[in-house]
Amino acid sequence: MPATIQNELGKIVLSDEVVATIVGLATVENYGIIGMASKNASDGLWKLLGRDNIRQGVVVALTDDQAMIDLYVMVEYGVSINAVAENIIHNVVYRVRESTGLTIDSVKVHVQGVRVQAT
Repeated sequence: MPATIQNELGKIVLSDEVVATIVGLATVENYGIIGMASKNASDGLWKLLGRDNIRQGVVVALTDDQAMIDLYVMVEYGVSINAVAENIIHNVVYRVRESTGLTIDSVKVHVQGVRVQAT
């Protein structure tokens, strides 16, 4: 459902896709993130997505001026998952508030996998 922001000059309508793109870009710029993860519904496998599919690892639920966000990510081996998740949450909240003016109700980070770099 699109979010609607009303002010004295008019009405702004934001689609889920726009907010999901902002969230995806804010997520992948964090240290320790390999990329977004998307679940293939047919076989239950998670796969790593490139920058072209940045929205597919993001689930956004919008109400009038609030957003609830679920992120599905893959992290690099050896990083503190807790620290990476906290950085993601802070970055996403900041970017969405600055870009859209929406209030963030919740941001949930779901780590779907850890990638080990082969040497």
